[in-house]
This record gives sequence, structure tokens and C-alpha cells, in this order.
Amino acid sequence: MPTAEQARQWYPDTDPVHGFDHVLRVLNMAERLAAAEGADAEIVRAAVLLHDASGAETGGEGRAEHQHLSAEFAGEVLAAEGWPPERIAAVQHCIRAHRFRGDEPPASLEAQVVFDADKLDVIGAFGVARTLAYDVVMGWPFHAQPSEQFRQTGEKEPDETHSSYHEYLFKLSKIQDRLHTETAKQIARGRQQFLNAYFEQLDAEARGEK
Repeated sequence: MPTAEQARQWYPDTDPVHGFDHVLRVLNMAERLAAAEGADAEIVRAAVLLHDASGAETGGEGRAEHQHLSAEFAGEVLAAEGWPPERIAAVQHCIRAHRFRGDEPPASLEAQVVFDADKLDVIGAFGVARTLAYDVVMGWPFHAQPSEQFRQTGEKEPDETHSSYHEYLFKLSKIQDRLHTETAKQIARGRQQFLNAYFEQLDAEARGEK
């Protein structure tokens, strides 16, 4: 089993969005969800420690495919530790299925736990902080007025600027509805309410309404 100390070397020290502190928060939440839902704790723990281990650095070129890169890396790490192929495959599925914009839905309970724990870290207080930090790293504004096309389809106009508010409309406002486990849904209620209130206030201030 990879340890947290071992995993630390796989993550950048300076990434405010996908750094090791994010991994530790997700690990704490995933262990809580696994215990409550009856998931395989070893599979969940290994998947969380490895879920962003390759290509996930904020602004990096591999970001869009990091779930596949990290799953491949996980296979190498766990095979070197002597894990049986079927358990390696279970961890790899959790990793490939953890991304909101991914193409592989979480089919196992363990994958659902990892997905939910990772998504809970994008809402609430840390969710707000991580979203704003991502904009700073990418050089994007905190708020830009979304086009009607974006509001309807999630697709920006050709010259449209991306912002935290865009990310809120496209992804963050929908997190609670995308969760799988009952435990995560209960935890998400307060976090989603906090995040929604923040971005609604942000938009109102940008319009000069508050």
C-alpha cells in the first residue's frame, strides 16, 4: 500500500489547486465515506493517493488526460508492490472515473467514494479558494459576464473569457446533483449552499447590484 509520505513526492509543493494538501483532504473524506458506505478501504486509499499523481498539475499540458496518465502510473506503482491484477484494475478504474469531465463513469462503490470525496473538495470554503487560485495560476479573471450561448450550452463564444463564474455555472453549481453516495450528499448540502451564496454575491457585486 502506498503511504501518504510516499505519495507526497508525486505532487508539486507549489500547486494551490492540485497539490498534496488537496490529496490529504480528499483522503480524509474518502476514508470517512468508505467507512460509512462499506467500501473497500484499501482500494479507496490507494486510488486517492494516486488519483492526481501524473499530469494533474494546474495549467499543465497533461491536465485534460491526467486521469488516464495517473491510472497508468498507479498500475506501475501497485504492480511493483505486488498487488494482484484485479485489485490494480479496481484502483485504476477509481482513478479514471474520478474526473467531472471524464468519459468513464464510476461503476464500483469504491469509484463512487473516490469521485464523491474529490468533488466535495471543489465546493465549500476550499472549493471557493481552489477555484480562485486556479484563475490566478491561469491568468483568468474571477468574474466575466458569460454569453447566452455559454449559459445555455456550456460552450463559450470564440473570444469569450473564461472565469471562476463560468466554472461555477458549468460545473460547481451542479456538484451536489452529481454525487453518488448518500453520505456525500448529506455533507454536500452545507458546502453547496456556501459556494452558491459566494458566487451569487460575486455576480451581484460585478453588476453593481449589491
